[in-house]
Parts: sequence; C-alpha cells; structure tokens
Amino acid sequence: MTSEPEIVTFGCRLNTYESEVMRGHARAAGLTDTVIVNTCAVTKEAERQARQAIRRLRRQRPSARIIVTGCAAQIDPGAFARMAEVDQVLGNAEKMRAETFASPAQERIVVDDIMQVRETAGHLVSGFEGRSRAFVEVQQGCDHRCTFCIIPFGRGPNRSVPIGGIVAQVRELVAAGYREVVLTGVDIASYGRDLPGRPALAQMIRRLLAQVPELERLRLSSLDPVEVDDELIALIGAEPRLMPHVHLSVQAGDDLILKRMKRRHLGAQVLDVVRRIRELRPDVAFGADFIAGFPTETEAMFANSLRLAQECGFTHLHVFPFSPRPGTPAARMPQVPAETARERAARLRAAGDAMMAALLARRVGGAARVLVEQAALGRSEDFLPVRLDRPLPPGSVANVRLMGIEDMELVGEVAA
Repeated sequence: MTSEPEIVTFGCRLNTYESEVMRGHARAAGLTDTVIVNTCAVTKEAERQARQAIRRLRRQRPSARIIVTGCAAQIDPGAFARMAEVDQVLGNAEKMRAETFASPAQERIVVDDIMQVRETAGHLVSGFEGRSRAFVEVQQGCDHRCTFCIIPFGRGPNRSVPIGGIVAQVRELVAAGYREVVLTGVDIASYGRDLPGRPALAQMIRRLLAQVPELERLRLSSLDPVEVDDELIALIGAEPRLMPHVHLSVQAGDDLILKRMKRRHLGAQVLDVVRRIRELRPDVAFGADFIAGFPTETEAMFANSLRLAQECGFTHLHVFPFSPRPGTPAARMPQVPAETARERAARLRAAGDAMMAALLARRVGGAARVLVEQAALGRSEDFLPVRLDRPLPPGSVANVRLMGIEDMELVGEVAA
C-alpha cells in the first residue's frame, strides 16, 4: 500500500500552490493509497488530458481511492462522478479545507456553490515537491466576464488574502530555503479591492518586500493590462528584487475582437504599458497570452494581433487556438474553422520564437543570476532558460557568464 497521497496537477500556478495545501491536509489526515487529481478547465484539451490521466491512474493503481477536484470538477462535477474510475469529486472551496480530508464525506459529489464564497483562507505551505521556486496565492476568483472564459464559474468572485497572511507565508518559504517566490491568483491585478482600505497590488508588494527583506527574488503571474497602474509601473522600474519579466493577459491585438471578448483594454493601451515599463527598466522581458481564431476574427484582425505582438516584442508568448467553452457567450458566436485557428496560432508562436531567438542572441556575452531548476538548467532574472556547464543544487542561485545559444537555450558558464 502506498503510504503517501499522490497529487496530480493540471493547469496554472494557483493549482500548483493549492495542490501543496491539499498534500499537507491529506498527510495530516493520514490518508493512504489515495490519488488526488487537481484539474484545469481553461480549454477542452485540458479537461481531456485530465480524464485520460484518471483512466491511466486507475489502471496503474487499481486499489487506490481517486479524488478529483479543481476547476473542471467544480464546473461539471457530474461528468467526473460518472467516470467509473472516480471515487469522489470535490469542489474548489472544499479541497482547501483540512476537515474535508480529516472527516471525509460519504457523498460521491461534495461541491458547493463557488459563487457564494467570500473569503480566501490563509494556508502555510512549507515547500513545493520537486520545485525550486515557490508559489504563493494572493488572490482568488474573478469578477470579470470575458466572453471566452469559463474560469470565474470554477473559481468564484474576486477575494484577496490579507497582507499579513501573505507575509507569513513568504517568511515560511524563505526560512525553508526558497530564494524565489511567485505571487499567483486568478486575477492578481484586482488584488485588494475586497479588503479594508482597498490596498492595491503594488502597495501589497511594497509591504511584502519591506517586511521580508531576506527574500531575494519575487515574480508576478499574469497581469491584466488595464490594471497595471502608475504605482505598479514605478515599482517594477525601481525594485531590483522584482524580477524583470512581466506577463500580460492580452488575448488579441484587434480592438473589435477585444470588445467582442469583453476585454477592458485596447491594443494601444497594451503598447503604452509596455513602453512605460521599458523606459524605466530596459532589461524587462515581456510575455503575453493570446487567443488565435476567436469567433468572427478575419485575417486582417489576426494581422493586428500579430502586429501588436511584434511591436511589443513579446518574447514569452503563450498562444492558444480558440476553444469554445459551453456556457460562454463566445461559444454562441460565429466560429472560425478550427484548422484556421490552429494555423494562426502556429504563426503567432513562430513570431514569438523569432523574438525569443533575437533576445537570446542579445544576451550572449553578458551575465545573469540564474535560479537552478534542475541540476544543470535554470532561469535568468528575465526568465530565459540557461543551460549550465556543471550541475548545481536545485534552488540555488548562481552567477553565470552567458557564452552562447543551443536549442533555444542560453549556454552559461558558472562563475567561480
């Protein structure tokens, strides 16, 4: 019998954090021969992969108790409960409660209305299994209703973790030896609106860095461009411990498509945010999320997305061909053929690869402080992959001279 509960995680960094919370709850409850599958619902493909993994796990672990949770389980618990391989389905709120695991309910589906949840409980996680950087939840849920997105129905309304809880969590992780922390959530740029005094994201970051001076490196997960305010731009420009890598949730570069997506920014606003940050901190590398083949997108509209990506110099591109989610307004709009969406996504990715190759070339001959992820592979401050000339302990930070490029990775020589 397997003594340790196994966690299988799909999707975002927030799920990674929550999986570690569940690992701690399951261990404390003494669960054995148990597999918890933490699902993602951002695309149909993510759900398909989860179902495939569940079936594989049952073949590999015929006697194990399989619990399914996460966004896909929250949105459509019945679909997973109908799988013969699944023993129980937990909602996104239920999975974070210690009592869920200490006193397990007998019902096959334990999923409440996530839209009624109004608080985000603080959790202290001491480490992340197999990872060199740590993730900290600062915010949950989303109050916006982009026409393509199902995630608010899996995560509920916007709610923030009080600053004291964030500071305590980061202190715990730094004490455990983590040199780099990533602040994560569903919509972290909306942080603080539900808290007394409405502290904005930049204010929280300033207080965190001031109260945990021993934290070496801090990263932010994806930001909504319309919420990147003057204070946050100034902080990115002035704070060396805030890593020079900004990832924006852009989604499209055509203004009409952005309006049909119900996004709150236009292409010019994205360009302005990128320009203002670069003026203050020229070494920043930018990433972005894009959807290719959104309903009604013409070739000319797609060309505007491609143009915006190139004008902004997005080197870390995350591109998805549009995937209609049942229950969303975009699923009822006139669809672009799937093969067209895939072809446009491939062109966007190719543009991103070309911009990444140019950035890697510019970095050769310089130096970097690299967080080691595996024995001989790490990430620079601007999140570029660096292959080291000798293995180092994962989680350590090394001074590296960047000597060349191989297979879209920088090749570095560790300084003596």
